[in-house]
Amino acid sequence: MQVGINLLCLSGFIEEQHLGQIRRLKELGYDGVEVPVLRGGTDHYAWLGRELDKIGMRRTSTSVIPSSQASPVSSDPEVRAAGRKHLDWAMDCAIALGVESLGGPFHAPIGHFTGSGPTEDELRYGAEAHNAMAERANANGIFLSLEHLNRFETYFLNTMEQARAYVDRVDHPAFRIMYDTFHANIEEQNQPRAIATLGDGLGILHISENDRGIPGRGHINFAEVFAAVRKTGFDGWVTLEAFGAGLPELAAATRVWRPLFPDFETLFAESISFMRRGWAEAAP
Repeated sequence: MQVGINLLCLSGFIEEQHLGQIRRLKELGYDGVEVPVLRGGTDHYAWLGRELDKIGMRRTSTSVIPSSQASPVSSDPEVRAAGRKHLDWAMDCAIALGVESLGGPFHAPIGHFTGSGPTEDELRYGAEAHNAMAERANANGIFLSLEHLNRFETYFLNTMEQARAYVDRVDHPAFRIMYDTFHANIEEQNQPRAIATLGDGLGILHISENDRGIPGRGHINFAEVFAAVRKTGFDGWVTLEAFGAGLPELAAATRVWRPLFPDFETLFAESISFMRRGWAEAAP
C-alpha cells in the first residue's frame, strides 16, 4: 500500500507557500499527496509536478463538478457538453501534474438535487462521459477513482451497491471507485459488507473519520475497514482526508465550522502512524 494525504486540509489551490508542509509530509513517511484540481491551468500543475518530483512525492488528484451548468449527466445537451469540457480540463491538469489517479466526485454537482435518485438517462450520460474519460486516462497511464458521496451532498452515487453497478456500466479497466469511510459511515449499514460488494472496483481508499478529523479519534471501526479492504487483495493508495475550518472556500462546501484537529503536525504525524499500524495489523 501507499500512504497519501488529501491536501485540501491545507488549501484548495496548492502553491509555493505549501511546499514546506509537503516536505514535512515526506519526512514523516508519506508516499504521496492527493492534489486538489479545482481551478488553475496546466502550466501551474506542470510546475507543481516538478516541485513534487524534487521532494520525492508521488501524487494523485481530486476534482469535482463545480456547477449545475457544467454537468456531464444533465438532460440539456449544451450543459452536458460543458460538463464533458470540464472533465477534459481536469484530465489535462492531471496529466500535466503527473498523477497516478484522478479521483473525486466528478459525476454531478455537489449540493445540486433533482428531487429523486439518478434517472436511467443520467446514468447513461454519466457512463458515456466516464468511459471516454477512462479511455483517455488509460492512454496516459492513469486510472480514474470516482468518489461516492452521502445523500446530503449528491443524489447520483451514494452506496457501494450503486457504485458496483456503475463500475459495471462504465465497463473500462481504468475506471474504479474511491471508497470514502466518512460517506460510507452515513450510507452503509455495514462497511465490510459494502467493501466486499465493491470488490475489485476499489481504486483508492479514503480514510476519513466520522467528524472529518484525525482518524482513530472518532467512532468508525477502521480495524474492520482495513481487514475488509485487505481481503479484496487491494494494495494501492490509502489516503487520509481530513478538513479544517480555516479555509472558507472549503468550510462552506464540507460544512466544517469548527477546528477538527489541533494543528497540522498532530494531524500529519498521528494519522500516518494510525494508518500504517492499522494496515499492518489487518494483514491476512
